[in-house]
Amino acid sequence: MRRVALGIGVLVAVALLVWRMNAAPPGAGSTPDNDRVAALLRDRQDNKGYARVLGPRPFQFPQDHAAHPDFRHEWWYVTGQVQTPAGRWFGFQATFFRFALSPVATASDSAWRSQQALLAHFALTDVDGQIFHAHERRARVSHGLANAETTRAAVWVNNWSLHQNPANDVWELRLQAENAALSLALTPTQALVLQGDRGYSQKSAAEGNASHYYSLPRLATRGTLHLNGETLAVTGQSWLDHEWGTSALGEEQQGWDWFAVHLDDGRALTFYRLRQRSGQSDPFSRGLLVAADGSSETLGAEAVEMTPLRWWLSPRTGARYPVQWRIRIPSRQLEFELNAVLDTQEWTGDLRYWEGAVTARATDGLSGRGYLELTGYLP
Repeated sequence: MRRVALGIGVLVAVALLVWRMNAAPPGAGSTPDNDRVAALLRDRQDNKGYARVLGPRPFQFPQDHAAHPDFRHEWWYVTGQVQTPAGRWFGFQATFFRFALSPVATASDSAWRSQQALLAHFALTDVDGQIFHAHERRARVSHGLANAETTRAAVWVNNWSLHQNPANDVWELRLQAENAALSLALTPTQALVLQGDRGYSQKSAAEGNASHYYSLPRLATRGTLHLNGETLAVTGQSWLDHEWGTSALGEEQQGWDWFAVHLDDGRALTFYRLRQRSGQSDPFSRGLLVAADGSSETLGAEAVEMTPLRWWLSPRTGARYPVQWRIRIPSRQLEFELNAVLDTQEWTGDLRYWEGAVTARATDGLSGRGYLELTGYLP
């Protein structure tokens, strides 16, 4: 839910985590939803006592790379594509969600009681093998099982971790599952960019339905990938989003279509198309176009045209996802198609959404690679 800039379904995953841990239903809106994602992203009755995002604020780095526990939810979201020296491609998604269980610490005799919980998602797409691997971990911030530190960029769930070395600005990602593992160093090659209005990303008209949000749009990526007993050296490009707030979607919003892509001409582009229940684009949709020199331009809802070209029907959930798109930015004479490298990049656990690696290609020869996220499509 990275990602409203949502990305993995961002709040949703963490909100569901809390709901299951507390064995109580979430405070969904009064209007029924087709799936739990949008309902969990709306404002909840139990959000009282948490800080709210009400407008722009000054950012301070590296401090703001760390956690912000006064807000209900937060996530660090990394997506990228890497290749081996032989040209074998892989896509990966790594997401760490922090979710507050209460606005203030509560005294308890139980050592397991915690004010915070963490959820992590790890997905790996084997492009040549046409296989999608997906793994999940969750834990309370207790007994050293998980944490999102408040003084430095360091978040982990068990032995999955993401942290930044402030001395050299390199981010280190470590993930290990039964049949897949990643050990990567992520080095920024473009400057950090603030999303929305100076990092204030408003998602709907209701006060407080917003986040503080920034991105590292290009991270040179190098390390090793382990898959089914095979160890491979890989290099490529990644994108990192960090976002925090307390509520997001309004009652009229059903889901979103989000993508981030690295174009071969040096530009980087991200956009999230919020969808209303009617299927129309929401006026709070936003994006960012980053030039090769690192300068950036905010893109409003009217600046980007997203047209679905091909749909895939999930045999497991019955959801029908648009996995190929035409993207147009008329003001920049930019047009290309996004196409999934594998249709079956669907998460089918507690939260059901589509997120996976895509390629970008234009008729003038421009190409690129990135990630696409689709929510709110369950029947």
